[in-house]
Amino acid sequence: MIYLDHAATSFHKPPEVADAVYHALQGLGSSGRGAHGATLEASRLVHNTREAIARLFHVGDPARVVFTANATESLNIAIQGLLNAGDHCITTAIEHNSVIRPLYLMEKRGVRLTVVPADKKGCIAISGIEAAICPETKAVVVTHASNVTGNVLDLEGIGRICKRHGLLLIIDASQTAGVLPIDMGKYGAAALCCSGHKGLLGPQGTGVLCLADGVRPQPLKVGGTGVDSFSYEMPRSLPANLEAGTLNTHGLAGLLAACKYLKKYGQARIFQEANSLARQFVEGVKDLPGVTLYGDFAAAIRTPVVALNLRDIASGEIADELFQRFGIATRAGAHCAPGTHETFGTVEQGMVRFSFSHFNTVNEVDEAIRALWKLEEESV
Repeated sequence: MIYLDHAATSFHKPPEVADAVYHALQGLGSSGRGAHGATLEASRLVHNTREAIARLFHVGDPARVVFTANATESLNIAIQGLLNAGDHCITTAIEHNSVIRPLYLMEKRGVRLTVVPADKKGCIAISGIEAAICPETKAVVVTHASNVTGNVLDLEGIGRICKRHGLLLIIDASQTAGVLPIDMGKYGAAALCCSGHKGLLGPQGTGVLCLADGVRPQPLKVGGTGVDSFSYEMPRSLPANLEAGTLNTHGLAGLLAACKYLKKYGQARIFQEANSLARQFVEGVKDLPGVTLYGDFAAAIRTPVVALNLRDIASGEIADELFQRFGIATRAGAHCAPGTHETFGTVEQGMVRFSFSHFNTVNEVDEAIRALWKLEEESV
C-alpha cells in the first residue's frame, strides 16, 4: 500500500515509537496512583513527556501541558471552559468540526459566534478577523492550517490582533504540530490544542492542551486524579485540574519517543522532505486536463497536503479506484470541514486529499501521479 493519508493519521511511525509503547505495556503502572516502582516509573514518564511537549511548543512550565485523548477533547476543554453566555467569539470558515461543533454548542448556550469567510483560494484575511471584533468579543478560535487545502494561517498577525484587543487566542494545531515550528509565546496563544497521532508521529489516543500562564478553563469532566481524594471538587492545581481519570500512559510513552525522534531527525528536515514530495505531486498533476486543485499553491509556506477533484467524478469514486486498482490510500469526502467545501462549492462532490510524510518516497509519488493520469485518460 502507498499511504498518502497522513493528515488523518500518520501511518508510518518511527520504530522507536512502537518499541516504547511495547515496553510501557510490559512495565508501567498508573501514573499518580501509588508509590511502588511501576507507578513511580509511569509518573516519571508522564512528566518527561510534559517537558518534551513544553520545549517543543515553547510553553514554559510543563504543568501547563495537559494530556487528553485527542485534539477534539483539548478543543472542547478550551472552548467550553473559557467561553460563557454573553461572550462573543470569532472563528473562520475553514475550521474542522472539532472547532465548529463545540462553538455551535456554545452558541446554543448564549455565546455569539462570527465566522469569517474564506476567499476563493480558501485563504483567511486577518483583516476580516479584526473587523469582526466588538466589545463583547472574548476569544478567537482558529486552525493553524487547513486540513483540506494545506493553507497556513498567519498566527503571528492574528496574535498581534488578539493582544491589541485583549482577546484569548485558541489554536487548533492538529495539522501543524510536528510539521511546522510552533511558539505559543510568539503567537500570544492562550491555548494550543493538537493530537499526538498526526505530525507528532505518536500513537492514537493521545492529545495535548497547552495553556498560557494564568489561563484556566473550567474542567470538562471530573473524577479521580490520585490527589486531593477527600475533596468533592477537582484539585485546583494544573495539570490535575483538567486530567480526570487514568491517563493513556502507554500512548504517552510512544509520544515521548516520537518527540525524541523529531528532535533527532530534525523537524525542519522532516517538513522539507514531506513538502518536496507534495510539490512533486502538484507538478505532476497540475496539467491534467480534468483536474481541479484547491488551495493557495503560491504561498511561501503550506503543509504537505493536496486536495483535488477529477472532472465531475465523485471524490469517493476516485479514492476507491486509487486504492482498489493502484493500492494508493487517500481520503475522500468532506474531511470534517464543511465550511471549506461550502467555500469551494464541493459539498456534493467532496475532494480527494493526498497528504504526504517524509516516510513516503519519490517513487510512491510518481505512482500516484501515473494513477491519476490513467484515471483521467479513462474518464474522457
